Amino acid sequence: MAKSQAFTSQRTSASSSVKPALWQDYLTMTKPKVVAMLLLTALVGMCLAVLGIPPMKAVVLGLLGIGLQSAAAAVFNHVLDRRFDAKMARTYHRPLAKGRVETHKAIAFAVILMVVGFALLWQLNALTAWLTMASLVGYALVYTVWLKHATPQNIVIGGLAGAAPPLLGWTAVTGQLDPHALLLVMLVFTWTPPHFWALAIHRRDDYAKAGIPMLPVTHGIAFTKTMVLLYTFMLFAVGVLPWLTGMSGIVYLVGSGLLNVGFIGYAWKLKFADSEGHAWATFKYSIWHLLGLFVVLLGDHWLMAWLG
Repeated sequence: MAKSQAFTSQRTSASSSVKPALWQDYLTMTKPKVVAMLLLTALVGMCLAVLGIPPMKAVVLGLLGIGLQSAAAAVFNHVLDRRFDAKMARTYHRPLAKGRVETHKAIAFAVILMVVGFALLWQLNALTAWLTMASLVGYALVYTVWLKHATPQNIVIGGLAGAAPPLLGWTAVTGQLDPHALLLVMLVFTWTPPHFWALAIHRRDDYAKAGIPMLPVTHGIAFTKTMVLLYTFMLFAVGVLPWLTGMSGIVYLVGSGLLNVGFIGYAWKLKFADSEGHAWATFKYSIWHLLGLFVVLLGDHWLMAWLG
């Protein structure tokens, strides 16, 4: 058993010492998995904005522009958080924290992504271009530089920037704001705190070591668990609104209800019957929850369009 553990430790150490290729480091800084999720929500916003298939130009330029600007925000986040990242087990291996990419090169990379993304969105309409830029500034500067280090409510206030992609997708197609698009923003905005606080509970010691005032650090894990549960109930209530307003039909109502009940179940166990690793399991479920929620939204929309 000891030999097996030693071998595993040596193998892990050897694999972690392998230096990633430069292109991998630049890709890592863009947080591609996060951007992919944002683009899914933006695509759903595009599709829900029209009865049929959205214009191909709006889809292509919109997703490229939103994706590039989201990637730019992620790179700026790496730049601004590099000293804190170096102190945390979850992030110490990041390219800037490890010094594999020079700061000025990362900044130049982010600026290029930002400018190209803005130019692509400008080809569609000014509203989407400026809203996307505002989201970038909100995440990369307001959240990362100020809110994240100023208040334990950082993720609640700063979550608005991450909730914007469905709205951006909608405006990319229509060129105007719509109350239904704001409902999509509300869904992601309400989902963000329990999603992130579950991770913060799992990584509480990391955030404490880095001096970042996340809710489990400032108010304790027990209080944070209560807030996670409260927000999942709020998410359930907000999740009914698309059906109540006639935006979505019964397929969405049933699908979102099941997904939200599942999230409440994870949060309930986290609060009242927690076990080792459950906070991490709750965090992972929350990712699939959001993906499932928007897939159900899209499926319901297309079904309603097909049925006339």
